[in-house]
Amino acid sequence: MQRTKFYQLISTLLLIITYGHSSAQDSIPIDSTKVDTLVIRIPPKKIKNIPRGVVLVNPVISFKQTKPLLERAKKFKLPSFWIKENNLGLNLSEVAFVNWNAGGNNSISGLGNAKFVRNYKFRYVQWDNTLDLRYGLNAQEGRKLQKTDDAIRLSSTFGFRKDTITHWYYSVKANFNTQFSRGFRDANRTDLISTFMAPGYFFLGAGTSYIPEGKKFNLYISPVTQKATFVLDQELADRGAFGVTKAEVAADGTIIKEGSNVFTEFGFLITNTWEKTVYKNMVLNSRLSLYTDYLRSFGNIDMDWEMTLNLTVNKYVNATIGTHVIYDDDIVFDEVKAPDGTILEPGEPRIQFKQLLGVGLSYSF
Repeated sequence: MQRTKFYQLISTLLLIITYGHSSAQDSIPIDSTKVDTLVIRIPPKKIKNIPRGVVLVNPVISFKQTKPLLERAKKFKLPSFWIKENNLGLNLSEVAFVNWNAGGNNSISGLGNAKFVRNYKFRYVQWDNTLDLRYGLNAQEGRKLQKTDDAIRLSSTFGFRKDTITHWYYSVKANFNTQFSRGFRDANRTDLISTFMAPGYFFLGAGTSYIPEGKKFNLYISPVTQKATFVLDQELADRGAFGVTKAEVAADGTIIKEGSNVFTEFGFLITNTWEKTVYKNMVLNSRLSLYTDYLRSFGNIDMDWEMTLNLTVNKYVNATIGTHVIYDDDIVFDEVKAPDGTILEPGEPRIQFKQLLGVGLSYSF
C-alpha cells in the first residue's frame, strides 16, 4: 500500500514539472487517488505563411442568382413493370391527270393503321398484349370504292418461367383475327367474298415460349391448340366459305338446312415475332404463323407471314415497305358452280400475296 502511494506521488510531480508552463485552459486535471488514463491535448498551431491563392472570407448565403421554378416539381412515382406503346399512322397517295396524252385515271388512296402494345414483365411472369388495326381505301375515277387493306388482330400471351435465368416459359396464347367491312371479288362489288366476322379466326392453346433477354424475339410452340373459324354472314356460310359446312339445297334451289357458322379444328401451332434494327432509322418486323390440323388434314400447313420494313425520316414522317403471304387450305379459288348450285369444279387453294409501299405520317405516344 505504501509503495502504491509512492508511485502516485512520483507521477504527479513529473506531470507538474513537464506541463507546468501550460495555460490553465490546457492543464490536465489529475485524480489524486487513482490514475488510469493520461489525456494530453496539444494546442493548435497558428498558420504563419498564407498562400496567395487563398481567399479568407466568411461564408455568406445569397439568393441573388436563384431562379423561380417554371414547372411544378414532379412527384416520385414507383417504377412500373408495364411497357406501353401507342402508334398511329396514315399513308396517302394521289394521281391526277389533266389533258394527259398517255392516258390514265385519277385516283387517291389512303391507309390508316394503329398499333397498341401492353407488355408486363417481372421476374418469373411475362404477359404480352398487342392490338393491330389497319384499313385502306382506293378511289379511282370510273370505278367504285375498293378496299386496299383491312385487318383486326388481337394477340395475348401469358408466360411463366421457373427461374430468372432460363429463357423458356410455360405459355398460354390467344389470338383473334377478322376484318372491318365487306370485301368483293370484282370491281363492280357484286360478288361478296368476305365481311366482318366472315371469316373470324380464334386460336387458343398452351405450350412453351422462347423469349431471350434484351432481344425483340418471341417463338411460341403449342402442340395443343384449338382453332375456330367463324362465318357469321349466312350468305357466305350457305356457300361453305372458309371451310364451314355449306347449306343443304333442294333441287329447286330451296335451302333445306342452313350452312354452319363455326368450323372447329384441333392441331399444332407455331408463331414467331421478331424485330431487328437493320440500320439507323431502319427497323424490320416479321410475324409468322404456322398451323396444321391433327384430325382432318395433318401435315397440310396453313401459313400467315407478314414482313414490314419501316424507314423513319423524322419524328412524324416515315415510309413503309411490306409483304404479306397467306396460304389456307380452306380458301379455294376458281370454284365453278351450275345455276342450281351444283359444284362443277371444286377449285383449289392458292398462295395469296400482297405487297405494300407507302409514305405517310406517324405519331407515337
